[in-house]
Amino acid sequence: MRGQILQLLAKNSKMTLEEIAEKIEGIEGITPEEVAKEIKYMEDSRVICGYNTLINWDNTDRELVTALIEVKVTPQRGDGYDKIAERIYRFDEVKAVYLMSGGFDLTVILEGKSLKEIAFFVSDKLATIDQVIGTSTHFVLKNYKDHNIVIERGTKVDRRMMLS
Repeated sequence: MRGQILQLLAKNSKMTLEEIAEKIEGIEGITPEEVAKEIKYMEDSRVICGYNTLINWDNTDRELVTALIEVKVTPQRGDGYDKIAERIYRFDEVKAVYLMSGGFDLTVILEGKSLKEIAFFVSDKLATIDQVIGTSTHFVLKNYKDHNIVIERGTKVDRRMMLS
Protein backbone atom coordinates (compact mmCIF):
# COMPACT_ATOMS: atom_id res chain seq x y z
CA MET A 1 0.00 0.00 0.00
CA ARG A 2 2.79 2.47 0.86
CA GLY A 3 4.38 1.98 -2.53
CA GLN A 4 1.09 2.74 -4.27
CA ILE A 5 0.56 5.87 -2.16
CA LEU A 6 4.07 7.06 -3.01
CA GLN A 7 3.53 6.49 -6.74
CA LEU A 8 0.24 8.37 -6.68
CA LEU A 9 1.70 11.31 -4.73
CA ALA A 10 4.77 11.42 -6.99
CA LYS A 11 2.47 11.93 -9.97
CA ASN A 12 0.18 14.43 -8.24
CA SER A 13 0.83 15.61 -4.69
CA LYS A 14 -2.49 17.49 -4.69
CA MET A 15 -4.54 14.27 -4.68
CA THR A 16 -7.04 14.15 -1.86
CA LEU A 17 -7.01 11.34 0.67
CA GLU A 18 -10.30 10.15 -0.83
CA GLU A 19 -8.82 10.01 -4.34
CA ILE A 20 -5.80 8.07 -3.11
CA ALA A 21 -8.00 5.59 -1.21
CA GLU A 22 -10.09 4.99 -4.35
CA LYS A 23 -7.03 4.32 -6.52
CA ILE A 24 -5.23 1.87 -4.22
CA GLU A 25 -5.48 -1.59 -5.73
CA GLY A 26 -5.63 -4.91 -3.95
CA ILE A 27 -7.02 -3.57 -0.64
CA GLU A 28 -10.80 -3.41 -0.39
CA GLY A 29 -12.43 -0.66 1.63
CA ILE A 30 -9.34 1.34 2.58
CA THR A 31 -10.42 4.60 4.17
CA PRO A 32 -9.04 8.11 3.74
CA GLU A 33 -8.14 8.02 7.44
CA GLU A 34 -5.95 4.94 6.88
CA VAL A 35 -4.28 6.70 3.93
CA ALA A 36 -3.66 9.76 6.13
CA LYS A 37 -2.09 7.55 8.81
CA GLU A 38 0.27 5.96 6.23
CA ILE A 39 1.24 9.34 4.79
CA LYS A 40 1.91 10.73 8.28
CA TYR A 41 4.11 7.71 9.06
CA MET A 42 6.07 8.20 5.81
CA GLU A 43 6.51 11.93 6.53
CA ASP A 44 7.69 11.25 10.09
CA SER A 45 10.18 8.60 8.91
CA ARG A 46 11.47 10.90 6.10
CA VAL A 47 10.30 8.64 3.29
CA ILE A 48 8.26 11.65 2.15
CA CYS A 49 10.60 14.63 2.53
CA GLY A 50 8.40 17.42 1.18
CA TYR A 51 5.97 18.53 -1.49
CA ASN A 52 6.92 20.79 -4.40
CA THR A 53 5.18 22.60 -7.20
CA LEU A 54 6.77 22.33 -10.64
CA ILE A 55 6.72 25.79 -12.23
CA ASN A 56 7.56 26.64 -15.82
CA TRP A 57 9.42 29.89 -15.08
CA ASP A 58 9.67 30.62 -18.82
CA ASN A 59 5.94 31.39 -18.77
CA THR A 60 6.35 34.02 -16.05
CA ASP A 61 8.07 37.41 -15.94
CA ARG A 62 10.78 36.08 -13.60
CA GLU A 63 14.21 35.64 -15.12
CA LEU A 64 15.89 32.48 -13.89
CA VAL A 65 19.07 30.70 -14.94
CA THR A 66 19.66 27.07 -13.98
CA ALA A 67 23.12 25.56 -13.88
CA LEU A 68 24.48 22.07 -13.26
CA ILE A 69 27.93 22.19 -11.76
CA GLU A 70 30.24 19.20 -11.76
CA VAL A 71 32.42 19.37 -8.66
CA LYS A 72 35.58 17.43 -7.93
CA VAL A 73 36.44 17.28 -4.23
CA THR A 74 38.86 15.69 -1.83
CA PRO A 75 36.79 13.61 0.61
CA GLN A 76 37.41 14.19 4.31
CA ARG A 77 38.78 11.43 6.52
CA GLY A 78 35.95 9.89 8.53
CA ASP A 79 33.24 11.96 6.84
CA GLY A 80 33.78 11.11 3.19
CA TYR A 81 31.73 13.43 1.01
CA ASP A 82 28.97 14.14 3.54
CA LYS A 83 30.44 17.25 5.23
CA ILE A 84 31.40 18.83 1.93
CA ALA A 85 27.95 18.14 0.46
CA GLU A 86 26.31 19.59 3.56
CA ARG A 87 28.41 22.75 3.36
CA ILE A 88 27.39 23.17 -0.28
CA TYR A 89 23.67 22.44 0.14
CA ARG A 90 23.37 25.03 2.90
CA PHE A 91 23.73 27.86 0.33
CA ASP A 92 20.30 29.28 -0.56
CA GLU A 93 21.06 29.26 -4.29
CA VAL A 94 21.63 25.49 -4.30
CA LYS A 95 18.55 23.47 -5.25
CA ALA A 96 20.09 19.97 -5.18
CA VAL A 97 23.36 18.15 -4.52
CA TYR A 98 24.04 14.60 -5.71
CA LEU A 99 26.99 12.27 -5.07
CA MET A 100 28.00 10.89 -8.47
CA SER A 101 30.02 8.08 -9.93
CA GLY A 102 32.39 8.75 -12.81
CA GLY A 103 34.72 11.63 -13.59
CA PHE A 104 33.54 14.01 -10.85
CA ASP A 105 32.18 13.65 -7.33
CA LEU A 106 29.19 15.95 -6.84
CA THR A 107 26.57 17.50 -9.08
CA VAL A 108 25.26 20.81 -7.75
CA ILE A 109 22.07 22.23 -9.25
CA LEU A 110 21.86 25.96 -8.83
CA GLU A 111 19.37 28.67 -9.71
CA GLY A 112 20.23 32.34 -10.11
CA LYS A 113 18.96 35.56 -11.65
CA SER A 114 21.75 35.73 -14.22
CA LEU A 115 24.85 34.02 -15.59
CA LYS A 116 26.88 36.56 -13.65
CA GLU A 117 25.21 35.59 -10.38
CA ILE A 118 25.99 31.91 -10.97
CA ALA A 119 29.56 32.74 -11.96
CA PHE A 120 29.92 34.70 -8.70
CA PHE A 121 28.62 31.73 -6.70
CA VAL A 122 31.08 29.34 -8.36
CA SER A 123 34.11 31.62 -8.03
CA ASP A 124 33.46 33.18 -4.62
CA LYS A 125 31.55 30.52 -2.70
CA LEU A 126 32.01 27.08 -4.23
CA ALA A 127 35.60 27.19 -5.49
CA THR A 128 36.85 28.70 -2.23
CA ILE A 129 35.91 25.61 -0.21
CA ASP A 130 39.21 23.92 0.68
CA GLN A 131 38.14 20.42 -0.42
CA VAL A 132 36.90 21.60 -3.85
CA ILE A 133 39.61 20.87 -6.41
CA GLY A 134 37.72 21.62 -9.62
CA THR A 135 34.39 22.64 -11.13
CA SER A 136 32.72 22.57 -14.53
CA THR A 137 29.55 24.60 -15.02
CA HIS A 138 26.81 23.77 -17.52
CA PHE A 139 23.85 26.07 -18.13
CA VAL A 140 20.35 24.78 -18.91
CA LEU A 141 19.27 26.28 -22.24
CA LYS A 142 15.82 24.72 -22.47
CA ASN A 143 13.77 22.44 -20.22
CA TYR A 144 11.82 19.76 -22.08
CA LYS A 145 10.79 17.47 -19.23
CA ASP A 146 11.14 17.74 -15.46
CA HIS A 147 10.05 15.32 -12.74
CA ASN A 148 8.29 13.19 -15.36
CA ILE A 149 6.24 16.16 -16.62
CA VAL A 150 6.61 17.51 -20.15
CA ILE A 151 7.11 21.28 -19.97
CA GLU A 152 5.06 23.24 -22.47
CA ARG A 153 6.84 26.19 -24.04
CA GLY A 154 3.81 28.16 -25.15
CA THR A 155 4.46 27.46 -28.83
CA LYS A 156 2.08 25.19 -30.66
CA VAL A 157 3.66 22.19 -32.29
CA ASP A 158 2.11 21.15 -35.59
CA ARG A 159 0.97 17.61 -34.78
CA ARG A 160 -0.66 16.91 -38.14
CA MET A 161 0.48 13.74 -39.83
CA MET A 162 2.72 14.29 -42.81
CA LEU A 163 1.48 12.63 -46.00
CA SER A 164 3.77 11.63 -48.82
